[in-house]
Amino acid sequence: MANEDSPLSPNNSPDSKPSFPARLVRPTFHTLFCNDRGLRSGWRILIYIVLILLLAFAMNLALDKIFHIPKTSAPAPWLIFFQECLLFILVFLPARFMAWLEQRPAGDYGLPLHSLFGTRFWQGCALGVIEIVVLMGGITASGGYSFGSLNLHGPAIFKWALYWALFFVVVGLFEEFTFRGYLQFTLADGIGFWPAAWILSLGFGAVHLGNKGEGWVGAAGVATIGLILALALKRTGNLWLVVGWHAAFDFGETFLFSVPNSGVVFPGHLSNATLHGPAWLTGGTVGPEGSVFSFITMAAAALFIHKAFPPRKSAASAM
Repeated sequence: MANEDSPLSPNNSPDSKPSFPARLVRPTFHTLFCNDRGLRSGWRILIYIVLILLLAFAMNLALDKIFHIPKTSAPAPWLIFFQECLLFILVFLPARFMAWLEQRPAGDYGLPLHSLFGTRFWQGCALGVIEIVVLMGGITASGGYSFGSLNLHGPAIFKWALYWALFFVVVGLFEEFTFRGYLQFTLADGIGFWPAAWILSLGFGAVHLGNKGEGWVGAAGVATIGLILALALKRTGNLWLVVGWHAAFDFGETFLFSVPNSGVVFPGHLSNATLHGPAWLTGGTVGPEGSVFSFITMAAAALFIHKAFPPRKSAASAM
């Protein structure tokens, strides 16, 4: 019988190894900030937001101390346009810096230059015009809209039409890049495309609650269209279609049909139009975006996007 201390004892066999308690792997400094794709998405978003805040501070300082831009509750049209351009620069320039930092093309964030105002943009414009015409047609057929008399005459019609067309292209660039550009791309890298789209679309709707005349129904409509625009982004691969869509819809709503746009009534509209009837029909102070017909046209638009732009192979394989 072998002794426990003998070389032949099982406890002293060459194959036996002492067992140790399992050790917890603690995150290192590198894993806290990086993963296999580089800097983690949360840190990238934080850097991006800090850059926006710093650039906003510099812009406000320059406008106030150097250019002496007047601060008024009713700014002139040129100033409204200038401010909207600055807002787009405010969200786009930091993204260009982040593209350099992340060593990727800036076009990955949704606005590739090779597609600048290309086919997708004009497809979006056509879709936006069709949507607003169908929406207003439904409200009109139900007795909720009257075009009224012309508010503009002669050359003023073309001047304001050009102004609002350019203005809403910039609005489309700013709002779409803000909510479906860098933030959508980077947040999706961390939590997935659709969770990111839901978060940003809800934020898109919440921001519109700050507009005078906006309401919860209108904000819900904005959040819904945000999800549909995210679907278009996923199916087309960039933001040019949704920029054109956004711009054309806003142009038709504000100028052609001369009704409130997300609760805001702008000057320089084509006619003295009126909305009359229950809020569920007209949208009330929100405008047509709060109408029941808006949700119908959005559902139709979503179905069109689904059918017209099938899933891309790269997108399908990534799901």
